[in-house]
Amino acid sequence: MSVTLDDIRAAAGRIRGHVIETPLIRDEALSERLGQPVWLKCEYRQTTGAFKLRGATNAILSLPPDALARGVVTASTGNHGRAVAHAARAIGVPATICLSRLVPDNKVQAIRDLGAEVRIIGASQDEAMVEVARAVASEGMTEIPPFDHEAVVAGQGTLGLEIAPVEAEAVLVPLSGGGLAAGVAVAIKALSPATRVIGLTMENGAAMAASLVAGHPVEVVETPSLADSLGGGIGFQNRVTFALCRALLDDVILLHEAEIAQAIRHLGRAGHIVEGAAAVGHAALLAGRFVPKGPTVTILSGANIDPALHARIMAGASEAA
Repeated sequence: MSVTLDDIRAAAGRIRGHVIETPLIRDEALSERLGQPVWLKCEYRQTTGAFKLRGATNAILSLPPDALARGVVTASTGNHGRAVAHAARAIGVPATICLSRLVPDNKVQAIRDLGAEVRIIGASQDEAMVEVARAVASEGMTEIPPFDHEAVVAGQGTLGLEIAPVEAEAVLVPLSGGGLAAGVAVAIKALSPATRVIGLTMENGAAMAASLVAGHPVEVVETPSLADSLGGGIGFQNRVTFALCRALLDDVILLHEAEIAQAIRHLGRAGHIVEGAAAVGHAALLAGRFVPKGPTVTILSGANIDPALHARIMAGASEAA
């Protein structure tokens, strides 16, 4: 494995004090409905509103001084960019964040508010990543990849260390580029081998899901989704996350937009204001796409949903636009 339990434990030590250990809360209503304990890993309460701060912080703190001095750059669907901007500002490092036009305005503004330079490039994360490559080659910046990087995966895997004591039958993980799913799976499979790790994503534009079916990284057409944070390609030269997801995920479940909206409403009524990507585990449980056989943990990965969109969904809307 390109990332090990030792790497994740080292990351936990490195990022301690820079991130918070988020709570595990039992969903009483859903537990009663399904007849099995359902636990919420409330990572949406992380400092920047999403799990991405773990991987970004570990990656930046792992860099040598000369790399930091040149500044850091990344492509993002929003949450990773915000995490890189936050982690970089905390240690006085300049950050440039490349985003596509699909990234919601609230996420773009949150990144700007952290003092990072924002570059809006093209209509997909793949196009934004071309700008990152150019910045590295011509401006000397140091790339902090959004997912396909050992230090990023190890940082996200620290979530698995916090979940493992539950000894769950299954952990439901949002699946995009695979940084979160791979990191959590490495930790969970090492500490609780019998636990199943299930990747959840939207039905349309799910690059990792399509790549796992094809047996190699493939390009997909990105479309608007309530789970916008799960958009973007995995990179044709993917070095880390594709292999880890292929080896460690027990299943991948695709969700319809209406199912994601239903989950956002369920969680919202319980006081958990989360984005669509964070609700996919609950979407699978509520729609009967995943039937738990024992204690189950769902990762509420992020809170960065546009307030107007959340209000529309709570009022009954089931689409991103």
